[in-house]
Amino acid sequence: MLNLPIQLLNSLTQLPNFDKEQFIEAHSTENKLTSIRKNPFKKSDLEFDLANPVPWCEEAYYLKERPYFTHDPLFHAGCYYVQEASSMFIEYVFRALKLDNEKLNVLDACAAPGGKTTLLNSLLSKESLLVANEFIKSRADLLAYNLSKWGGCNTVVTNNDLERYEALPDFFDIILVDAPCSGSGLFRKQPDAIDEWSEAAVMNCSLRQKEIIEKIITSLKNDGHLIYSTCSYSLAENEAIVQWMISEFDLEEIKFELNPDWGIVSAEHGYRFYPHLTSGEGFYCAVLKKRGGAIHQQGYKSKKTKEKLAKAELEVINKFIVDGDFEKFKVNDFYYFSNHAVSNFIENFGKHFYIKKAGTCIGEIKGKDLVPNHELALSNDLKVENLKTELDLENAIKFLKKEKISNLGSETGLSLIAYKNYGIGWAKVLPNRINNYLPLEYRVLR
Repeated sequence: MLNLPIQLLNSLTQLPNFDKEQFIEAHSTENKLTSIRKNPFKKSDLEFDLANPVPWCEEAYYLKERPYFTHDPLFHAGCYYVQEASSMFIEYVFRALKLDNEKLNVLDACAAPGGKTTLLNSLLSKESLLVANEFIKSRADLLAYNLSKWGGCNTVVTNNDLERYEALPDFFDIILVDAPCSGSGLFRKQPDAIDEWSEAAVMNCSLRQKEIIEKIITSLKNDGHLIYSTCSYSLAENEAIVQWMISEFDLEEIKFELNPDWGIVSAEHGYRFYPHLTSGEGFYCAVLKKRGGAIHQQGYKSKKTKEKLAKAELEVINKFIVDGDFEKFKVNDFYYFSNHAVSNFIENFGKHFYIKKAGTCIGEIKGKDLVPNHELALSNDLKVENLKTELDLENAIKFLKKEKISNLGSETGLSLIAYKNYGIGWAKVLPNRINNYLPLEYRVLR
């Protein structure tokens, strides 16, 4: 049994609908629940057994047992995301706001590793803009990769302190703040976190959460929505933060009707997930709306960061991209395509953010040929006619490990390497072998 902090238990006993004994009992056994969320843009038959659906999120399921995802090529192709079920509640919130089909500007302020970001990307229209920010560089790299696997071209990943967004007032329709927290909601999955928990750590997280909100609140449009969440049980990081936002920034809380069978507790502010009531870990979520007020003057307006493309360049890259209403541009030596919202964001504000990803990277042109970027292999908008080499499971895993593959029986030349019709990388197919172009950082090591 986990030795839960007594200070945490004492703070929770004052809350309605909290059962201390059941809460402790839920932490006495290991949580073996694993849940995944399918990519709606990459319909595929998964190779493991699905159990019950996650009730508050479409196309999300608990698994009967946890497979070894690393050896599933469909995982590397971005056909699904492994995500804790409670955090998928963000989808229910988004749908309850009835914004599914609108053109929106959305910011995921603390986005890595990308679970909630890919979820938002699944819900947004293709014309929308999704900006995902992560302050830590290594985590921003992982965030960009996970969004690349999801396959859309309507996303931007920035690697900045959030104070940069103070110069984009009244810009975003929705801001998600999945705030860094003390992590008590994940004690069952991360028992070592118990030793790091303290009331002082909770208060430090609370101060950090307020700093984050202060930096991004002016960039939220009038009548826009702020979705706030943590994986903490502490009042100081949840209801107290929401109450502070309401009084400090004149926000109003939005509440929704929930299915009582889900076991989600409607708190004084927001919603609480307890492991003895829901099939998931501890989670908190609240939704606030910004009241109408003065509209601020737009901040950054930068010089052009993109190069227009010549006809010969377009002829090369158009062979790889489906017909659509895309912007195609060049930054330094690399070619990209995106929707108009991403292109406009880069045009206006690109010089003022450290951008890790914008739209979809197509690759470089060498002579008259394209050297495709790995990101293009994962794109939902890739044109694959006469380009694809389909591998079976054994050879797909070999490809992902960058091991030798022979006797493909395919036409020679540049080819998309695919598994069950979804790209996992590029290679040059030769008569007796292939030159594997999978980047070393994405190689499967075991």
